[in-house]
Amino acid sequence: MTDYATMANRQRSWMLYALAISVVGWGFTDYETVFAGLILGLVIGLFNLFLLQKRVDVIGEKAANNQTAKSFGSLSRFAAAILVVVVIMRFPEHFNLLAGIIGLMTPYFVIMIDFIFHHKETTTTKRGE
Repeated sequence: MTDYATMANRQRSWMLYALAISVVGWGFTDYETVFAGLILGLVIGLFNLFLLQKRVDVIGEKAANNQTAKSFGSLSRFAAAILVVVVIMRFPEHFNLLAGIIGLMTPYFVIMIDFIFHHKETTTTKRGE
């Protein structure tokens, strides 16, 4: 498995952990609307993360073969984010807007944190060589 595939799997698993914790919070606390918004944002955020990782993989393959590639598919990710906001605004009694936005942004935090830890790990192992 390549380093990129390992990183992508690690990021998806962290997102699934966050989603599982949110489901438990929704089921066992009195903050149902907050956790429902977080769950909705995390689900769409996980979908967006998956789309981004697949596009990066395709663009990397095309670059390795000296071919041109299209964009990263930002339009579909923006449309999914807009869909979350529309659903939350349509049903404010069931979802919390701030929690939904935090859920949408969680994949980007996961990517940054994963990069920091992975960069720290690779820097430490290269110094030891």
